[in-house]
Amino acid sequence: MKKLVVLTGAGISAESGLKTFRDMDGLWSGYRIEDVATPRAWTRNPAMVLDFYNMRRREAIRAQPNEAHKILARLQQHFEVQIITQNVDDLHERAGSENVLHLHGELRKMRSVKNPFRTYPIDGDISLGDRAEDGSQLRPHIVWFEEPVPMMEYAAPMAEAADIFVVVGTSLAVYPAAGLADFPDQNVPHYIVDKHIPPLTGNRSGFVRIEKPATLGMQELWDILVH
Repeated sequence: MKKLVVLTGAGISAESGLKTFRDMDGLWSGYRIEDVATPRAWTRNPAMVLDFYNMRRREAIRAQPNEAHKILARLQQHFEVQIITQNVDDLHERAGSENVLHLHGELRKMRSVKNPFRTYPIDGDISLGDRAEDGSQLRPHIVWFEEPVPMMEYAAPMAEAADIFVVVGTSLAVYPAAGLADFPDQNVPHYIVDKHIPPLTGNRSGFVRIEKPATLGMQELWDILVH
């Protein structure tokens, strides 16, 4: 089967009720990213950061996969599908997708402050004083702004190996994730599904543009790829 590599962003989960930065003018529920999504924020006020991510985790657990997530899962019947997601929810997995790489971490995991690879599953809240086995405070397993993105080294060769490359729910504005769009061979089909697609120039000018919300756009893409 052909290898279908899909880069997804916040727009695919927006229709499940999860907020995006774009829709909130750079805010999440009234919080500035500088106050809740940077290492400096954690150093300055870890309680606020934990409260914020506890709230986001509860929202993500309540959310349900939408038709766009489900279509990606169904595409596994026709392609070898690899999803690379910028999202920290687990809606792809809950929709049935089997191969999902999370670039920016996962809300339903927490990790040691000392060791980013010592992770634990979590469905509830993290509190100050909750400790990992190494004795350090537990924090959300999230890649914050200004932190390196270690999963990029795995994502890049996945994108490079694509026979078909698809972008869903992201305008390719957040780096380094957006740089993955430059890894597939320029001769393979490229598609972008998003309700706001910016001008695409240079190597990206060959993308087939489907400027629709993810649920509608993925149905159109299904018709292109499968029928």
